[in-house]
Amino acid sequence: MLVEAIHLPKFAIDTTIVENKSITDDVKELIVYAPTIAQQAVPGQFVHIKVATGEPLLRRPISISNVDVEAGTLSLIYRIVGKGTAYLANLKTNDEVNCLGPLGNGFDLTCERPLLVGGGMGIAPLIFLAQRLNPCTTTVLMGGRNKTEMFWQPMYQGLAKEIHITTDDGSMGTKGFTVSALPELVKSNQFDRIFVCGPHVMMEAVAKFAKEHAIPCQVSLEKYMACGIGACLSCTCASKLGDKRKKVCTDGPVFWAEEVL
Repeated sequence: MLVEAIHLPKFAIDTTIVENKSITDDVKELIVYAPTIAQQAVPGQFVHIKVATGEPLLRRPISISNVDVEAGTLSLIYRIVGKGTAYLANLKTNDEVNCLGPLGNGFDLTCERPLLVGGGMGIAPLIFLAQRLNPCTTTVLMGGRNKTEMFWQPMYQGLAKEIHITTDDGSMGTKGFTVSALPELVKSNQFDRIFVCGPHVMMEAVAKFAKEHAIPCQVSLEKYMACGIGACLSCTCASKLGDKRKKVCTDGPVFWAEEVL
């Protein structure tokens, strides 16, 4: 069953920025000192960040990509795509930013031979997940459009027994879409869980493959959010198991694939 993270304490705190470093021209890693959130967070959860003062800008949900409980820090990897993330990109060490979290439901970790499948920025939250799994039995499959987008591999070193990479143009790893690598991987492994995060079309394809091969699959959805705590209903999605719509911020962002895909 899912980790019932929505029943755990949530904190709205002013966190201190430890580092805000560039990974690529438009991707950065924000590390904040937030020990109360770090102690509670589980893989798959997110924080809701206040991006400005004096403007009517909504908070921005960002997946937790790494946690150092001992140091009391969270790592948040984000792409600069608009006014809110541009604001984050300009923050400096020792600046403060208000974080609400940890929010949402996380992944179910009760598995022995997991396969983590990530695409694009969906690769970020799987780092925290890999941290909490057994590296001797974990396999990672990640994909992107080209070599420039595939800067993730060093972040997974020591967290998995195998790391497989696909790129659309073949500039790194195997040429093709991520899902095209699944048949060969499943032949040589006995996966008992697939975790996937990335573009919706990719998650649908992976979920379909998992169902055909009777492998339980969990997906992490991304939606625009206003409140982040289930009050505004701006992030709902259709449920495949009933008429009631699901709130991505509180019912998710992690779901069993058959619930939402």
